[in-house]
Amino acid sequence: MSSTSTKARSTHKNQSTDGSVPKIVINTRPITRAAPLTNHLRAAGFTVVEIPMLTLRPRPTTGDDLALMRAWLAGEYKALVIISPTAATSGLNVWQSLVHNEHDDSGDTKTENKAADRGHKALVTPSPLIAVGQATAAALNQAKIDATNYQVRQPKVANNEGMLAMPEIERLQAGDKLLIWRGLGGRRLLVDTLQARGVQIDSIAWYERTMPTEAMTQYQQWQKDFFVCNQTTNTTPKQAKPIVVVSSGAAFEHWTTIVADAKTVASEHDSHITSATAINLPLTLADFSYLVLGERLANMVAAQRLSYWRVEDLAPDTILSAITANP
Repeated sequence: MSSTSTKARSTHKNQSTDGSVPKIVINTRPITRAAPLTNHLRAAGFTVVEIPMLTLRPRPTTGDDLALMRAWLAGEYKALVIISPTAATSGLNVWQSLVHNEHDDSGDTKTENKAADRGHKALVTPSPLIAVGQATAAALNQAKIDATNYQVRQPKVANNEGMLAMPEIERLQAGDKLLIWRGLGGRRLLVDTLQARGVQIDSIAWYERTMPTEAMTQYQQWQKDFFVCNQTTNTTPKQAKPIVVVSSGAAFEHWTTIVADAKTVASEHDSHITSATAINLPLTLADFSYLVLGERLANMVAAQRLSYWRVEDLAPDTILSAITANP
Protein backbone atom coordinates (compact mmCIF):
# COMPACT_ATOMS: atom_id res chain seq x y z
CA MET A 1 0.00 0.00 0.00
CA SER A 2 1.23 3.49 -0.75
CA SER A 3 1.78 5.93 2.08
CA THR A 4 -0.99 8.15 0.70
CA SER A 5 -3.77 5.60 1.07
CA THR A 6 -6.35 6.30 3.76
CA LYS A 7 -8.06 2.91 3.85
CA ALA A 8 -7.34 0.62 6.78
CA ARG A 9 -5.56 -2.50 5.61
CA SER A 10 -6.99 -5.79 6.76
CA THR A 11 -7.09 -9.46 5.89
CA HIS A 12 -10.44 -11.13 6.58
CA LYS A 13 -10.53 -14.84 7.35
CA ASN A 14 -13.78 -16.44 8.39
CA GLN A 15 -12.25 -19.56 9.84
CA SER A 16 -8.87 -21.26 10.02
CA THR A 17 -8.21 -24.84 8.97
CA ASP A 18 -8.67 -26.20 12.49
CA GLY A 19 -12.12 -24.63 12.86
CA SER A 20 -11.04 -21.78 15.14
CA VAL A 21 -11.43 -18.11 14.29
CA PRO A 22 -8.01 -16.49 13.68
CA LYS A 23 -6.97 -13.84 16.17
CA ILE A 24 -7.35 -10.27 15.03
CA VAL A 25 -4.35 -8.00 15.57
CA ILE A 26 -4.74 -4.25 15.16
CA ASN A 27 -1.45 -2.66 14.18
CA THR A 28 -1.44 1.01 15.27
CA ARG A 29 2.10 1.81 14.12
CA PRO A 30 2.61 4.70 11.65
CA ILE A 31 1.90 3.54 8.13
CA THR A 32 5.54 3.97 7.09
CA ARG A 33 6.61 1.52 9.82
CA ALA A 34 3.71 -0.95 9.91
CA ALA A 35 4.49 -3.28 7.00
CA PRO A 36 7.19 -5.56 8.54
CA LEU A 37 5.00 -6.46 11.52
CA THR A 38 1.83 -6.77 9.45
CA ASN A 39 3.45 -9.08 6.91
CA HIS A 40 5.08 -11.20 9.62
CA LEU A 41 1.84 -11.75 11.51
CA ARG A 42 -0.18 -12.43 8.38
CA ALA A 43 2.36 -15.05 7.32
CA ALA A 44 1.78 -16.69 10.71
CA GLY A 45 -1.97 -16.90 10.05
CA PHE A 46 -3.29 -13.88 11.93
CA THR A 47 -5.90 -11.46 10.68
CA VAL A 48 -4.16 -8.07 10.72
CA VAL A 49 -5.77 -4.65 10.48
CA GLU A 50 -3.69 -1.49 10.09
CA ILE A 51 -5.26 1.50 11.84
CA PRO A 52 -2.35 3.92 12.39
CA MET A 53 -2.69 6.04 15.50
CA LEU A 54 0.27 8.24 14.63
CA THR A 55 1.38 10.17 11.62
CA LEU A 56 4.85 11.69 11.59
CA ARG A 57 5.08 15.27 10.38
CA PRO A 58 8.38 17.11 9.91
CA ARG A 59 9.04 20.18 12.01
CA PRO A 60 10.83 23.27 10.71
CA THR A 61 14.55 23.30 11.48
CA THR A 62 15.22 26.25 13.78
CA GLY A 63 18.31 28.31 14.44
CA ASP A 64 18.61 26.58 17.82
CA ASP A 65 18.58 23.19 16.08
CA LEU A 66 21.39 24.27 13.76
CA ALA A 67 23.37 25.62 16.71
CA LEU A 68 23.11 22.25 18.47
CA MET A 69 24.22 20.46 15.30
CA ARG A 70 27.24 22.74 14.94
CA ALA A 71 28.15 22.20 18.60
CA TRP A 72 27.96 18.44 18.08
CA LEU A 73 30.10 18.64 14.95
CA ALA A 74 32.60 20.68 16.96
CA GLY A 75 32.98 17.78 19.41
CA GLU A 76 31.05 19.18 22.38
CA TYR A 77 28.99 16.02 22.96
CA LYS A 78 30.11 12.63 24.25
CA ALA A 79 27.56 10.74 22.12
CA LEU A 80 24.60 11.13 19.81
CA VAL A 81 21.47 9.00 20.39
CA ILE A 82 19.08 8.56 17.46
CA ILE A 83 15.61 7.44 18.48
CA SER A 84 13.99 6.45 15.19
CA PRO A 85 14.55 6.01 11.43
CA THR A 86 12.66 9.26 10.80
CA ALA A 87 14.95 11.14 13.17
CA ALA A 88 17.97 9.52 11.51
CA THR A 89 16.90 10.57 8.02
CA SER A 90 16.05 14.13 9.06
CA GLY A 91 19.23 14.59 11.06
CA LEU A 92 21.41 13.17 8.30
CA ASN A 93 19.98 15.64 5.79
CA VAL A 94 20.85 18.61 7.99
CA TRP A 95 24.26 17.13 8.86
CA GLN A 96 25.12 16.71 5.18
CA SER A 97 23.92 20.21 4.41
CA LEU A 98 26.03 21.78 7.16
CA VAL A 99 29.17 19.90 6.15
CA HIS A 100 28.77 20.67 2.47
CA ASN A 101 28.01 24.34 3.07
CA GLU A 102 31.06 24.68 5.29
CA HIS A 103 33.18 22.96 2.66
CA ASP A 104 31.84 25.21 -0.09
CA ASP A 105 32.50 28.34 1.96
CA SER A 106 36.12 27.35 2.48
CA GLY A 107 36.89 27.94 -1.19
CA ASP A 108 39.09 24.84 -1.32
CA THR A 109 36.95 23.06 -3.92
CA LYS A 110 36.65 24.21 -7.49
CA THR A 111 33.12 25.10 -8.55
CA GLU A 112 32.89 22.36 -11.15
CA ASN A 113 33.84 19.72 -8.56
CA LYS A 114 31.44 20.80 -5.78
CA ALA A 115 28.43 18.80 -6.95
CA ALA A 116 30.45 15.62 -7.37
CA ASP A 117 32.12 16.17 -4.03
CA ARG A 118 28.74 16.39 -2.28
CA GLY A 119 27.80 12.99 -3.64
CA HIS A 120 30.97 11.20 -2.56
CA LYS A 121 32.36 12.88 0.55
CA ALA A 122 31.95 10.73 3.66
CA LEU A 123 30.58 12.25 6.86
CA VAL A 124 33.01 12.19 9.76
CA THR A 125 31.24 11.69 13.08
CA PRO A 126 32.69 13.52 16.10
CA SER A 127 31.20 11.13 18.68
CA PRO A 128 29.73 7.64 19.03
CA LEU A 129 26.40 7.14 17.21
CA ILE A 130 23.80 5.12 19.10
CA ALA A 131 20.80 3.89 17.11
CA VAL A 132 17.74 2.66 18.98
CA GLY A 133 16.74 -0.37 16.92
CA GLN A 134 17.74 -2.09 13.71
CA ALA A 135 15.68 0.12 11.41
CA THR A 136 17.33 3.24 12.80
CA ALA A 137 20.78 1.69 12.43
CA ALA A 138 19.95 0.71 8.85
CA ALA A 139 18.96 4.30 8.03
CA LEU A 140 22.29 5.54 9.37
CA ASN A 141 24.32 2.83 7.66
CA GLN A 142 22.82 3.77 4.30
CA ALA A 143 24.54 7.14 4.59
CA LYS A 144 28.21 7.64 3.78
CA ILE A 145 29.60 7.84 7.28
CA ASP A 146 33.31 7.44 7.91
CA ALA A 147 33.49 4.64 10.48
CA THR A 148 37.22 5.00 11.13
CA ASN A 149 36.72 6.40 14.63
CA TYR A 150 33.13 5.44 15.45
CA GLN A 151 30.67 2.87 14.18
CA VAL A 152 26.92 2.89 14.59
CA ARG A 153 26.15 1.09 17.84
CA GLN A 154 22.90 -0.48 19.05
CA PRO A 155 21.73 -1.50 22.53
CA LYS A 156 21.20 -5.22 23.06
CA VAL A 157 17.56 -4.41 23.83
CA ALA A 158 16.03 -1.60 21.76
CA ASN A 159 14.61 0.55 24.55
CA ASN A 160 15.68 3.08 27.17
CA GLU A 161 16.86 0.41 29.58
CA GLY A 162 19.01 -1.12 26.87
CA MET A 163 20.60 2.22 26.09
CA LEU A 164 21.36 2.90 29.76
CA ALA A 165 23.32 -0.38 29.85
CA MET A 166 25.58 0.61 26.92
CA PRO A 167 29.18 1.52 27.82
CA GLU A 168 28.94 4.81 25.93
CA ILE A 169 25.98 5.82 28.14
CA GLU A 170 27.07 4.13 31.36
CA ARG A 171 30.28 6.13 31.55
CA LEU A 172 28.61 9.53 31.20
CA GLN A 173 29.04 11.63 34.30
CA ALA A 174 28.21 15.05 35.68
CA GLY A 175 29.22 17.78 33.24
CA ASP A 176 29.15 15.55 30.15
CA LYS A 177 26.81 16.40 27.30
CA LEU A 178 24.59 14.08 25.25
CA LEU A 179 22.67 15.00 22.09
CA ILE A 180 19.45 13.21 21.07
CA TRP A 181 17.71 13.17 17.68
CA ARG A 182 14.05 12.34 18.25
CA GLY A 183 10.41 13.21 17.64
CA LEU A 184 8.49 15.68 19.77
CA GLY A 185 7.44 14.02 23.05
CA GLY A 186 8.19 10.37 23.70
CA ARG A 187 9.73 8.34 26.50
CA ARG A 188 11.69 10.08 29.27
CA LEU A 189 13.49 7.33 31.18
CA LEU A 190 16.85 7.85 29.47
CA VAL A 191 16.70 11.63 29.83
CA ASP A 192 15.50 11.61 33.44
CA THR A 193 18.09 9.04 34.53
CA LEU A 194 21.02 10.87 32.95
CA GLN A 195 19.92 14.30 34.14
CA ALA A 196 19.73 12.94 37.68
CA ARG A 197 23.37 11.93 37.19
CA GLY A 198 24.28 15.50 36.21
CA VAL A 199 24.56 14.88 32.46
CA GLN A 200 23.42 17.74 30.22
CA ILE A 201 20.86 16.50 27.69
CA ASP A 202 20.13 18.47 24.54
CA SER A 203 17.72 17.25 21.90
CA ILE A 204 16.46 18.10 18.45
CA ALA A 205 12.86 17.17 17.67
CA TRP A 206 12.89 16.66 13.91
CA TYR A 207 9.22 15.67 13.70
CA GLU A 208 6.00 15.55 15.67
CA ARG A 209 3.43 12.81 16.19
CA THR A 210 -0.18 13.64 15.42
CA MET A 211 -3.36 11.60 15.05
CA PRO A 212 -4.09 10.72 11.42
CA THR A 213 -7.17 12.54 10.14
CA GLU A 214 -8.61 9.27 8.81
CA ALA A 215 -8.15 7.27 12.04
CA MET A 216 -11.73 7.65 13.24
CA THR A 217 -13.20 6.63 9.89
CA GLN A 218 -10.90 3.61 9.67
CA TYR A 219 -11.81 2.47 13.17
CA GLN A 220 -15.56 2.85 12.61
CA GLN A 221 -15.39 0.89 9.35
CA TRP A 222 -13.37 -1.88 10.99
CA GLN A 223 -15.83 -2.03 13.89
CA LYS A 224 -18.75 -2.52 11.51
CA ASP A 225 -16.87 -5.30 9.69
CA PHE A 226 -15.96 -6.89 13.01
CA PHE A 227 -19.57 -7.07 14.12
CA VAL A 228 -20.60 -8.68 10.85
CA CYS A 229 -17.83 -11.30 11.11
CA ASN A 230 -18.52 -11.84 14.80
CA GLN A 231 -22.18 -12.79 14.50
CA THR A 232 -22.27 -16.27 16.01
CA THR A 233 -24.15 -19.30 14.82
CA ASN A 234 -24.32 -22.87 16.07
CA THR A 235 -21.31 -23.82 13.94
CA THR A 236 -19.10 -20.71 14.12
CA PRO A 237 -17.10 -19.97 17.28
CA LYS A 238 -17.12 -16.43 18.66
CA GLN A 239 -14.15 -14.23 17.86
CA ALA A 240 -11.56 -13.72 20.62
CA LYS A 241 -10.70 -10.23 21.84
CA PRO A 242 -8.78 -8.29 19.18
CA ILE A 243 -5.19 -7.55 20.16
CA VAL A 244 -4.03 -3.94 19.79
CA VAL A 245 -0.29 -3.40 19.28
CA VAL A 246 0.68 -0.05 20.81
CA SER A 247 4.23 1.30 20.72
CA SER A 248 3.95 4.73 22.37
CA GLY A 249 2.03 6.73 24.93
CA ALA A 250 0.82 9.12 22.23
CA ALA A 251 -0.57 6.24 20.17
CA PHE A 252 -2.42 4.85 23.21
CA GLU A 253 -3.89 8.27 24.01
CA HIS A 254 -5.11 8.57 20.42
CA TRP A 255 -6.56 5.06 20.58
CA THR A 256 -8.52 5.82 23.76
CA THR A 257 -9.88 8.97 22.11
CA ILE A 258 -10.97 7.06 18.99
CA VAL A 259 -12.72 4.32 20.96
CA ALA A 260 -14.49 6.85 23.22
CA ASP A 261 -15.57 9.02 20.29
CA ALA A 262 -16.91 6.00 18.39
CA LYS A 263 -18.90 5.03 21.47
CA THR A 264 -20.38 8.52 21.65
CA VAL A 265 -21.32 8.48 17.98
CA ALA A 266 -22.95 5.06 18.38
CA SER A 267 -24.94 6.27 21.38
CA GLU A 268 -26.16 9.35 19.53
CA HIS A 269 -27.38 7.19 16.65
CA ASP A 270 -28.65 4.21 18.65
CA SER A 271 -32.08 4.53 17.05
CA HIS A 272 -30.53 3.42 13.78
CA ILE A 273 -28.86 0.34 15.23
CA THR A 274 -30.53 -2.88 14.16
CA SER A 275 -31.53 -5.47 16.74
CA ALA A 276 -28.97 -7.88 15.26
CA THR A 277 -26.05 -5.62 16.12
CA ALA A 278 -27.32 -3.63 19.08
CA ILE A 279 -26.02 -6.15 21.58
CA ASN A 280 -22.49 -5.62 20.25
CA LEU A 281 -22.37 -1.83 20.21
CA PRO A 282 -20.34 0.00 21.16
CA LEU A 283 -16.91 -1.52 21.81
CA THR A 284 -15.01 -0.21 24.82
CA LEU A 285 -11.31 -0.24 25.70
CA ALA A 286 -11.89 -3.38 27.75
CA ASP A 287 -13.11 -5.26 24.68
CA PHE A 288 -9.51 -5.44 23.46
CA SER A 289 -6.28 -6.95 24.73
CA TYR A 290 -3.11 -4.87 24.39
CA LEU A 291 0.46 -5.64 23.48
CA VAL A 292 2.56 -2.69 24.65
CA LEU A 293 6.17 -1.57 24.51
CA GLY A 294 8.05 -0.95 27.74
CA GLU A 295 7.29 -0.14 31.36
CA ARG A 296 5.88 3.38 30.95
CA LEU A 297 3.26 2.32 28.44
CA ALA A 298 2.43 -0.82 30.43
CA ASN A 299 1.73 1.39 33.44
CA MET A 300 -0.59 3.58 31.38
CA VAL A 301 -2.60 0.58 30.23
CA ALA A 302 -2.59 -1.05 33.68
CA ALA A 303 -3.91 2.18 35.23
CA GLN A 304 -7.09 1.66 33.19
CA ARG A 305 -7.35 -1.97 34.37
CA LEU A 306 -6.98 -3.33 30.86
CA SER A 307 -5.60 -6.71 29.82
CA TYR A 308 -2.12 -6.40 28.32
CA TRP A 309 1.20 -8.08 27.55
CA ARG A 310 4.45 -6.16 27.65
CA VAL A 311 7.36 -6.47 25.22
CA GLU A 312 10.75 -4.80 25.33
CA ASP A 313 11.28 -4.28 21.60
CA LEU A 314 9.19 -4.07 18.44
CA ALA A 315 10.87 -6.79 16.41
CA PRO A 316 8.16 -8.77 14.55
CA ASP A 317 9.48 -12.04 16.05
CA THR A 318 9.19 -10.60 19.56
CA ILE A 319 5.61 -9.52 19.01
CA LEU A 320 4.63 -12.81 17.38
CA SER A 321 6.17 -14.77 20.28
CA ALA A 322 4.28 -12.66 22.82
CA ILE A 323 0.96 -13.18 21.07
CA THR A 324 1.37 -16.92 20.58
CA ALA A 325 2.54 -17.36 24.18
CA ASN A 326 -0.66 -15.75 25.48
CA PRO A 327 -3.60 -17.61 23.92
